[in-house]
Amino acid sequence: MSSSSTESKMATTKMVLSTIGSIAATAMLVRTIVNDYIPRELHEYLFFGLKNMFTKFSNQLTMVIDEFDGLVNNEIYDAVAIYLGNKLSPNIKRLKISKPAKEKNFNITMERNEEVTDVYNGQTFKWIWLCRQTQPKHFYNHRDMNSTLKSEIRSFELTFHKKNKDLVINSYLPYIIKEAKLQKHESKTIKIHTVDYENMYNLHDMWKPVNLDHPATFGTIAMEQDQKDTILKDLERFVKRKDYYKKVGKAWKRGYLLFGPPGTGKSSLIAAMANYLNFDIYDLELTVLRRNSDLKKLLVATTNKSILVVEDIDCTIDLQHNLANRSAFAHSNGYQQESKVTLSGLLNFIDGLWSSCGDERIIIFTTNHIEKLDPALLRPGRMDVHIHMAYCTPCGFKLLANNYLGIKDHKLFKEIEELIDTANVTPAEVAEQLLKEDEAEDSLRGLVNFIHKKIKEKEEAEAKPEKVEIPQVEVGLTMEGGGLDAGQTHMNLQRLPRPALPRIA
Repeated sequence: MSSSSTESKMATTKMVLSTIGSIAATAMLVRTIVNDYIPRELHEYLFFGLKNMFTKFSNQLTMVIDEFDGLVNNEIYDAVAIYLGNKLSPNIKRLKISKPAKEKNFNITMERNEEVTDVYNGQTFKWIWLCRQTQPKHFYNHRDMNSTLKSEIRSFELTFHKKNKDLVINSYLPYIIKEAKLQKHESKTIKIHTVDYENMYNLHDMWKPVNLDHPATFGTIAMEQDQKDTILKDLERFVKRKDYYKKVGKAWKRGYLLFGPPGTGKSSLIAAMANYLNFDIYDLELTVLRRNSDLKKLLVATTNKSILVVEDIDCTIDLQHNLANRSAFAHSNGYQQESKVTLSGLLNFIDGLWSSCGDERIIIFTTNHIEKLDPALLRPGRMDVHIHMAYCTPCGFKLLANNYLGIKDHKLFKEIEELIDTANVTPAEVAEQLLKEDEAEDSLRGLVNFIHKKIKEKEEAEAKPEKVEIPQVEVGLTMEGGGLDAGQTHMNLQRLPRPALPRIA
């Protein structure tokens, strides 16, 4: 009995092996015929036809996501590449890892032809990254600067059950784009961008970025705690109110005006805001711009989730003069050419139609002299929040002492706090004194001497009588006669009336 059963199994095994061998031989024969007798140009169409024939009997649907849409980047492709970087399963055999020289984090992505399975809303989705070789002359994209990939066409293939088509289009892909933006924002290195004036007419190269490694945070800047809390609360409310801004019909932006004496920490506050929000900074210098249209181009070239900074707005542009003379242009070759940025152009830049070209943006102006600014810049809706950066306070001194010296109390604290209340000392001056010595005792005594010196200089300046400039006597000169020859020219000297001198109180 057992012997016949064994023989039966052996016969079955021989039959299976024979069938496999026949199939393999047939496949080899077909492959040889295809390679030897069918032109290579028709191979792709032949395999596509066979694949399409088997697909008709399948309940699976495949969606292709190419890297480029014409010559423009495909947003979905870029989002999928980021999203799948965090979805790599333990079963994956190959992956790509890279780190740009100026970045802090590693970039992990799929390797070509690897498959990743993702689950969304209880449904399974299979991803595969495909790279197809092609002749360089048949495929070229000036946006793809990697010369080693010029002959490659890259795409993702998403395979899922046909019943989930609407789920993929209306929910899954939008979810991937949203998650990719969040991952990119959280892992990015904050940069500060300056205008590249040699590429002002190239939209993609107008701004030149460098890494922002400024260590300032809201915990390190010398500012009253209630003022810090107010700023933080305003920033948090702003980034959460996308739908609210859309509901009320306003551009999703926020304007801040930082004003106060030099050295009070305006630049440090900007860096702290950028670090807190993880926003890039765009540093704009207005004096070198030739016309209002340059402002519009620069605004369009900035990204969302960014801070646009114009420092010393009262010095960088003569706003009142330009407003009064905004219609005065330099005539050249029969047409009018605007020579500088005007106040009206700047106001349109802040809250006009062009200000809506982007979302989640913060605009910051700084000034040492708020009284010099045109009232049009200060009205509500342009600079939403005015922040006064004052001289150092006792609270600010304690924070600086803790940051620089690592101490929270000292026998000299009471004396220093009393002096700071009467002297106009900036946080930058206090920080400079605390840095001069290695020992805390020496640093604090040096600060006491410095503040005493400041108070003495202030008292001496107030005690001096105010100098009154005496106007010079003006002389009127008239010429009589038609020529310049000696004897023919007569000069009439007329002494102009001398103005009354102001009284010294």
